[in-house]
This record gives sequence, C-alpha cells and structure tokens, in this order.
Amino acid sequence: MPSAGIAPRRAVQLAALFAMMVAFTAQLVGALLPVIPLFIAASVVNLGLDLVLQHKQPGLLAVLGRIRFDVTVRQLLRDMLILVGLLHIDGINPLEEQAPLTITLLLFYGTHFVCQAVAVLVRRTRSLPFVTRNIDASALRLCDAPPRILSRQTGRRLLRFSVPTTVGMMLTSITTDAYWGGIGLAVSLTLSAGGTLYLSTWLLPKKRVASEKQALAWLDDWLAGYRPTVGMYFSGGSSSAYQANMWLSTLASLDGNPIIVLRERFMVQKIEATDVPIVCIPKVANLMRLEHSTLKVLLHPANSGKTSQILRIPSIKHAFTNHGESDKLSSCNPYAKAYDEVWVAGPAARDRYQLADIGVEDKDVIEVGRPQLAPIQPYAGAPAGRMTTVLYAPTWEGWDGNPGNTSVILAGENIVRELLADENVQLLYKPHPMTGSVDPRAGAANTRIQAMITEANTRRSGERPGPEAAAELARRADELNALTTSAFRKSADELERMGLQGTPEEGRAAAVEAAVTAWEAAYWNSFPRWEHRIITTARPGIFSCFNQADVLISDVSSVVSDYLSSEKPYAVANTSGMSEDDFRANFPTVRAATILTPGAHEVAGLLDAVRNPEQDTLAAERAELKEHLLGPSDPPSSVRFNQAALDLAAKADERRIRMENRLSGIPGQRSQEDVDASETAENEASGASDTTAAV
Repeated sequence: MPSAGIAPRRAVQLAALFAMMVAFTAQLVGALLPVIPLFIAASVVNLGLDLVLQHKQPGLLAVLGRIRFDVTVRQLLRDMLILVGLLHIDGINPLEEQAPLTITLLLFYGTHFVCQAVAVLVRRTRSLPFVTRNIDASALRLCDAPPRILSRQTGRRLLRFSVPTTVGMMLTSITTDAYWGGIGLAVSLTLSAGGTLYLSTWLLPKKRVASEKQALAWLDDWLAGYRPTVGMYFSGGSSSAYQANMWLSTLASLDGNPIIVLRERFMVQKIEATDVPIVCIPKVANLMRLEHSTLKVLLHPANSGKTSQILRIPSIKHAFTNHGESDKLSSCNPYAKAYDEVWVAGPAARDRYQLADIGVEDKDVIEVGRPQLAPIQPYAGAPAGRMTTVLYAPTWEGWDGNPGNTSVILAGENIVRELLADENVQLLYKPHPMTGSVDPRAGAANTRIQAMITEANTRRSGERPGPEAAAELARRADELNALTTSAFRKSADELERMGLQGTPEEGRAAAVEAAVTAWEAAYWNSFPRWEHRIITTARPGIFSCFNQADVLISDVSSVVSDYLSSEKPYAVANTSGMSEDDFRANFPTVRAATILTPGAHEVAGLLDAVRNPEQDTLAAERAELKEHLLGPSDPPSSVRFNQAALDLAAKADERRIRMENRLSGIPGQRSQEDVDASETAENEASGASDTTAAV
C-alpha cells in the first residue's frame, strides 16, 4: 500500500500538468480566433504557472524535459503563440510593427543561448578535481560564485527575463501599439545581455581559480606539509552519512595527524562538525596520489562499490571498523576479507566471523571495543520517580525482505499499544531514519504508530515546564547552530564553501561537544516526564535517548549492543518466526534480553522487572554479555582503539622498509629502530656538511 501523502501529491502534479496543457490550448485558440481577453489571460497564466512550478515542482518539469518539452521549448512556444496572436489583431501592422518585435525577440533568444554557453564555461573553470573542508585553500585563488540564476538556473533565468516581454506584448494586444511590446523586449534583451556580460567576468584572470594541474600540485604540497598518518575513508549515499559521523570523535582523538577521505562531493557538507581535515577526491586517478603521501592507515566504517579503489594502494593499511555490530549477516560480510584487519568490539564479533566461515582469518580480527560509547551512562537502579521511561527504537526493514529485521510491521503497533496502556510509562519512540524506504508496509506502520502516540498525548495532562524552559532550549539551539551550521549564500558553490570552511578555530570541537551536551539537557527539560515523545530528528542522538531510558525495546541491531554498555534492562522483538530458544541461539545479543512475541504480551512483565530489580533475573547475564560483546572495560576502549591504529601503522612502516630494501638491493630486513637510527645519522651528517659549507 503506498504511504500516506503520495496519492494526493501525484494528483496535484497531474492537475498542474493538465492546467499547463489547457493554458497552451487556450493561448492558441485565443491567438487564432482572436479572442483578446482569452489570449491575454492564457498567456499570463501559462507563464505564471511555469514560474511557480520551477520553484515548487522542479522534478515534475524535469519529466517534461525528458520528452523534449523542456523550459526553452515551452517558452519559445509561448512567445510564438504571442506573435501569432498579434498577427490576428486588427490595428497592428505586421511589416512596420511586428517585424522589429520578432527580430528583437530573436536577439533575446540569441543572448540567452550565449549566456548558457558562458555558464557552462564558468562551471567548468570552477570545478576543481577535489573538495576540501577544514583546510586553508586560499592559495587556490578561491572567489565567490556567480549568481545562481545566471550560472545554474537556466530555466528560471529564461522565464524571469521573459516576464517583461510577455507584459509588453500583452499591453500591445490591448492598445494595438507596438511601442509597449518594444519596451518589454528591450528590457528583456538588456537583462539577458547584461547578465551574460556580468557572468563572463568570471572567465577573466582575476576570478579564475587554479587549473587542475595547479590544484593537484597544491594538494600534493598540502599532504607533504600536513603529513597525515591515519584517516577514515568513506563513500555512500546521502542518507548514509551517519555511518561516518559516529566515528568523528574517535578519529580526532587518535595519535598522529588524522584526515577524512571522501569520494562524493555532496558528502563534504554531510559530515558533521569536526576539526579533522576533509578531502574529497572523486576520480580514481587523483585518489592514487595518496600512495605518495605519509598516510599509513585508513579506517573503513562501511563497504561501498568505491572501497575497492582505495584498496589498490599497497602503502596504506586498511582496517574495517563497520558502523555498528549486530547478529545480522551484514555484520560479517565476506567483503571484510579484503581489508588488512577487521576491528571488532569484543569476542562475540570474533566468534561471529569464524562461525560465518567467510575467509576472514582469526589473526586479522582485532578487538578494540566501541570508543564512541563513552557518553552512555551506566545502570543506576530502578526508576527514581513514578514514571518509567521506555525507549522503543526499532531498526528498518533492510534489503533482504526478512520479516525478522524490523518489528515495526508485525509487532510495532502491539508494543506501542501495550506501553500506552500503562499510565506510568513515558514512551520515547525513535524509529530508524530509513524505515519504510524499502517496504511500504513499514512506512505505513510507522505512520500509524506515530498517530497512536500523538493521540495518547491528548489524553494526558499535568504540570508543564514554564516558558523559561522553551527559551533555554531556543537559546541552546542558536548556540549549537552557530557552531555547527555554516551559513552560505544561496548562490554559493563548492569553491565558495571551501573558502569559507577553511582552517577551523582552535577549540571548536570542544565547544561543539559542550554545546551539544547543553542542548540535550535543555531539550529533555523542555517537556514534562508524563508526555510521550516521537523523535525522528538527528538530535537528540540515540546515546542521549539511552541515558533517559530505563529500558530499551528494539530489534536485532547494533542499537542493542550499544545499549548493553549501560547494563540496563532491554527487550528484543522476535518477529522472525523462530521459537524463543532458536532465536536466542541464533542471535547471541538477545541472550540477556526479554523476548517479545509479535503480540507483545510480555511488556507488562518487562515493566515489572524494571520497576522491581529483585524480579530482574537477567542482570548478571547482561554484565557478562556486555563484556562478551564489547570487550573488557580496562584498558578503556579508546586506549585499545588508539593502540590498534599505532600497531597497524607500524605494519605499514615495516612494509615500506621491506620494499625500500628490495628496491635498493639490500638483502634482509632492517628493524624500524635501525631505520630511525640511520635516518638520524644521515640528518646529523647532512647538518654537519651544511655547517662546514657555511664556514
């Protein structure tokens, strides 16, 4: 069943197309008969409708473009119909009055096409082979972008510049005086010619950015000066940025000089606030330049089609960190054997790879914990107040159609109904952002669940925080937005953004972290404990929701593994069709969970165990399972993760030494200490030679 809202939207789109066809027909009829009121009304409505659709429904007009009825053809047809209409209106001399109008109109279209050609040239000159962020790239001669209406919005430019022509021609139709049409055409021609000349200034040397060769040379120099040692490589779609964002703080805390390597230009702005330098290199040929840099280790939070391209660089060691661990097959993908090492949280993931038998050798699996889980607060006992806060965070339906992937379709409404029936429960509902993207049933169930929660809130009442709470949240939001949101002009392109997003201010990362913490505190204080919440925005994050919750209900996903770091009670919905024993045997992460059947009748017992710890028979198993999933608490995960990065970097050094020895013809291998000592001796000798030369 299609999700709510799609059918009405399609009806509106079809109505708009039908209205445009009617307007063209009416304009033709009004021009030929002629019926001047109809002719004028249809001409104005036709152009006005196209202008509105350019802003409101550009995708709809793109469909017309695919059938060769694009904006240029539509506007040319409108103008031709206007000229036909003027031919049929008595009092207008075709030779003396309409011929000059026609010639001027042709000149207008000539300047329009010239402007299009200039726009193409400008866009080409303003496209570097890479995009950067958090790097001072002023040496590339970056400058502000030209107005979008001239450089990129071809359709809007033609339509807007045609408005004076249409107005003038309509006045001519009313007055039979070609003077008004001439004025309108003169204004349109002046706008088009003037815009073309102004846009052409971006082709002059003063506004031209560095050439591709110069830019790549600059990139090589920057890499040589910054000397990156460890980085994160990421490629993916617009909705997958969260997979990289969860590793930003961990990457920034590693010893060495971190860097983020991206492949899609749009992803540069999808990465959240960080001080780590970002370089996006779309072309494989340019990506290979990293082989000659000091980069030793790349971390991979996700597999993608472009991952194999960076794996071609032998001088860099690659570690797969994944973006979360669960018992799903996606957490032991055969692609993992392409990496030098696979970094996992704890022994459970190591066992998972060996049981999967996909070619990943046990020696290449490194247990590093989950350093980003540090903000999650530990279990502090039963709920302190009357209310019990339950976080229901189901995952999405996945690509394989397995009914056990998400509980939303088969169990979601039953779970929510049971929770809403308890007057002492506060429900936090945070569905996966991709819910419904594959299976429309999941999207429909998600919509119904949110409606249930909204309706339940109308039946509740009580004391609410004062206006000062909302004011505090607004103030904290403004502070956070000022730190994390870059304000760009509407016309800004990626080069202008590169110039604005240069080297970040010192201490910005710490300021962002503090601002996020303050915003989250203000958010939770802005509504009463008795009110249910639907959380579909990026903030508050899932970890912040963990800290508010007394118990989690979820599916087999990385959410469960992460939540276990708190050792709080949790439940997992079994919609797989397996028996409970088989479900526990197949998915170790649910071993310490309360299992919910699709009917969700176990919810009442779960709440009793949360409120009365003496009834909680799974506490010891949660502590044991936590260590099995996430590894030991000592040394901390951040320490183990950093050491793993240093160890892998050392392996990269060892390989480099072996290759240098082979190339130089020196037999055997030297240790890193020998190489360092040799380099030190060479430097001292060089310094002594320079001193002697100076004397």
